[in-house]
Order: sequence, then structure tokens, then C-alpha cells
Amino acid sequence: MAKADTTPLTEIQREMMEIVWQREEVTVSEVREALSTHRPLARNTVQTMLVRLEEKGWLKHREQGRTFVYSANRPRTLSLGAKVSQMVDRLFAGSPEEMVTALLEYRGLSADEAERIRAMIEAAETEPKQKPKRQR
Repeated sequence: MAKADTTPLTEIQREMMEIVWQREEVTVSEVREALSTHRPLARNTVQTMLVRLEEKGWLKHREQGRTFVYSANRPRTLSLGAKVSQMVDRLFAGSPEEMVTALLEYRGLSADEAERIRAMIEAAETEPKQKPKRQR
């Protein structure tokens, strides 16, 4: 079974995962083709990177003949959460309050956004979520 690696994805890993999340199932050739317009990579490079993502627990595969068909093993939100956590640590000295203050002062919120955020906070207070372990 793949280990639970929660380190944030690199830029290229995230690009690959976005393709997987969008298409639901992909082959090495499909990922390579999707990346080719802005990031030409050798087929073997794409294959190696997909294997590494599977080893880290981000992907799983099934075999269709001699072809591996990859799909996401983790939701997109997990990747975003790890990135946001890293950003809070790096830019806001680990303080979510500082991040929210900066966002509110710089951008502000619409009434709809504020209401949705209030609902999320209320839900988080009534059902505490266990934080994923971060690797340092």
C-alpha cells in the first residue's frame, strides 16, 4: 500500500494531478499530450512521475491490457489544503488569523462569500476535523 505523503505537490506534479482530477482517468500518453502545449516531456519522464505520484499515494491505477490507467487516490482539496498550510506557515508565521486579516484588508468579501464562510466556520466548530499530519 502507498505511504501517506502529505508534502505539497511540486508545480509539475500539481499540473499532472489537475489533468487527472479533470479527466478522472488517464494514461501516460494522455497526460503527456495534455502537457505538451506548454511543457514538452519525454514519455518516460511522464511515466516515472506518475509512478512516483502513485508511490506517494496520490494516484492509483488499473490495467487495461498492457496499459496502466491512472485515477486520483486523493481529492483535489487535500492538495489545496497542504499548499494553503504551507503558505500560512511561510507567509503568516503559522497564523490563520493573520492570513484572513490580510485577505479581508486587501480584497474584502461579498455578502455571499461572507455567509458561506460563516457556515463553514460553524460546521467546523460543531464537527472538529482532524488535521492531517505534516511532514517536515
